[in-house]
Amino acid sequence: MSLKKLFNESDDLTRRAFIGHAAHGMLGVGAMPMLVHLAAQGQTAAQAQAAAQAQDDVVHLLPARAKNVIYLYMSGGMTHLDTFDTKPGAETQGPTESIPTNVDGILVSQHFPNLARQMDKVAVINSMWSNQGAHAQGRYFMHTSYRLRGTIKHPSLGAWLTRMAGNENPTLPGHVIVGGGQYTASAGFFPSKYSPLPIGDPAAGLQNSKRPKYVSEENFNRRLARVAELNKAFAAKYKLEKVKAYDEMYAQAIRLMKSKDLEAFDLSKEDAAVRAAYGNDRFGQGVLLARRLVEHGVRYIEVVSGGWDTHNQNFDAMADRCPPVDRAMACLLADLEARGMLEETLVVLATEFGRTPRIVTERMGRNHYPKAFSCLLAGGGIKGGIKYGKTNETGEEIIDKKVPVQDFNATIAYALGLPVDHVIHSPSGRPFRVADKGKPVLELFA
Repeated sequence: MSLKKLFNESDDLTRRAFIGHAAHGMLGVGAMPMLVHLAAQGQTAAQAQAAAQAQDDVVHLLPARAKNVIYLYMSGGMTHLDTFDTKPGAETQGPTESIPTNVDGILVSQHFPNLARQMDKVAVINSMWSNQGAHAQGRYFMHTSYRLRGTIKHPSLGAWLTRMAGNENPTLPGHVIVGGGQYTASAGFFPSKYSPLPIGDPAAGLQNSKRPKYVSEENFNRRLARVAELNKAFAAKYKLEKVKAYDEMYAQAIRLMKSKDLEAFDLSKEDAAVRAAYGNDRFGQGVLLARRLVEHGVRYIEVVSGGWDTHNQNFDAMADRCPPVDRAMACLLADLEARGMLEETLVVLATEFGRTPRIVTERMGRNHYPKAFSCLLAGGGIKGGIKYGKTNETGEEIIDKKVPVQDFNATIAYALGLPVDHVIHSPSGRPFRVADKGKPVLELFA
């Protein structure tokens, strides 16, 4: 019998074993070694998958500098020259002026007077680099460290954190996104329980989270018992991870409905002066909500600010978009420090790419520019009051300490104690890491 015929007539596990041994012989590596080993023992593919999953879940966490993340995302591509990498006197700077901060040698644009007084807490990374210049691809890459594919959906950073390190508060979701809309932050190929809880309007609290007044406690419990009875036979017959994940999410929702932790979502519990200090807009209130959620043990909260895609009238748009971010982030840093929470909370300000230093004069706009842009890190063990990396005098080229997106995400993972070399397999058996091949930028830590 020919080798081709033998392979085609073999069952699935025999073929998988053949591929594994062939890869080992030709490349010096094993393809899915756990599955190959189990196949030799006559186990089924499902059993092999379960064993590989168990191996993935054995995570040896590193010492963590931060317990939580508040991730402020500027959706659309934030211009670096008009925010945190100003070039006074350069033709590319346009009308945006620079102002000093409370750290010698660090300038920010005129739109960040409040944050200028908090820059001793912040590391400014002016050498961010990406190779993804379209919005969907850039957002996806920034959140996952992987390129957008049609064949697989990768987990975002918040999902990696809750999968590897778990929830601090078992009642609340470990991952929340505020103002994201149809967004790329997701559980990816992880079980759905690691998906972010979406919050549209932060001032409205968590919608549909209370038992309707017309349903008594007795009726509510009776309905739950009936649902559990109906689901029992189905779950016994279909012992699938997705079925289990659905049950877990349902149980978590019920626990939350009955928990005092629901107050974490209620901004009316805050003093009016505090709410005003963060800003009476959706972004500012979202950042305040993020602080409250961190206090209640939520591990990863993303707050989205939209409208940064400034192809037209860039400078007018910056006058509108920057002040709410300036006010909210400055207030957050001061608030976290006053509450003794800044060292254990990593605050991130990020975007998918920068914008062209060369101004499109007929539109007074800036186009997409992944070759150089800026992001910020603060708290969580980060060394404050520093600039890391450098662009040239026009802001067009990185000339010192380039930071690819994967390295930026690896730095966040490192701060949280997540091992960047730990492999978790997708359902198809492909290996993935929290920041792909990214390496943490250790110079950023105090």
